Amino acid sequence: MVTPAPASTGFSETAQARVDSWTWAVRLFKTRSAAATACRAGHVRVNGVPVKPAHTLKPGDEIRVRVNGLERIVIVERLITKRVGAAVVSQVLIDKSPPPPDPGLVAALPRRDRGSGRPTKRERRETDRLLGRAED
Repeated sequence: MVTPAPASTGFSETAQARVDSWTWAVRLFKTRSAAATACRAGHVRVNGVPVKPAHTLKPGDEIRVRVNGLERIVIVERLITKRVGAAVVSQVLIDKSPPPPDPGLVAALPRRDRGSGRPTKRERRETDRLLGRAED
């Protein structure tokens, strides 16, 4: 008699996982090389400490990732190295990220071209008025 194979859970669990591999597997980054580059640039912190791509994770670690100007905070529940579907990600991590800023507020903030110098006095007054700061 042949016994049926156990149902696949969608991911393979391992004893160790590198931080760049794990962040890629849970879809925080599009590619593993992008995850490794972010680690080298200091945009990935594990338990408050910037780490290299080869840092090994353990369940319970808090990972803070800076992606596209937003900070993602996740807690490792399970270690995986293979990329999984978006539905399975919720079983692997706990997302403690703050909500994104209101799009209306972000659009209302004045923008300056990068490298265009310091704001003028008029631009500073407009920014203060927009942010509700009292004028002295």
